[in-house]
Amino acid sequence: MGQGTEEQMTAQIAGTREDLSRDVDALYDRVSPNRIIERRKVAARDRFSSVKNSVMGSASSAGGSAQGAAGSMKDTASSATSAVTGTAQSAVGTIERQTQGAPLAAGMVAFGAGMIISALIPASEKEAQAAQRLTEAAKDSSIADQARSVGQEVGQHLKDSATEAAQQVRSSAQDSAATLKDEGQSSAQTVKQEAPGS
Repeated sequence: MGQGTEEQMTAQIAGTREDLSRDVDALYDRVSPNRIIERRKVAARDRFSSVKNSVMGSASSAGGSAQGAAGSMKDTASSATSAVTGTAQSAVGTIERQTQGAPLAAGMVAFGAGMIISALIPASEKEAQAAQRLTEAAKDSSIADQARSVGQEVGQHLKDSATEAAQQVRSSAQDSAATLKDEGQSSAQTVKQEAPGS
């Protein structure tokens, strides 16, 4: 009886060790920074592929079924990291829904993204020189003088309008103050007359 129980306990301990080892390996895989980054890259790659296929259409129906399989795998992967990547995926999903089947809209989105990215990249030396030449040419042209004179006229007109509006406000405030003063004095007289003992 002692030997059978000992063998059972040894087998049970070995099974528990194997289970614990699998759990530790799975936990390490889930929290390993390299694995997290890899899962995010795969999910992003799948998501952008899905957007591209939705907007431009897939090459064949086999591609569509593969897309569905990749989408389900992507959903499984993204559910594991949804707390971290939820916002980015929601933005991509919004773009996907709004541009689905509309290559022109997708092109406009891509153009806008390119404009934003290009604004973040500093200008090259040649671009800076070209911009400087254009600025100098604009300063020397008569168009700049005409624009300047139109701007001055508009500024003067706005100044005159602002001055007139300020005078109207001042006049209205003075009239209101006088009316308030008269009503206050009238009310004071009424109170004095109605007060007992007057």
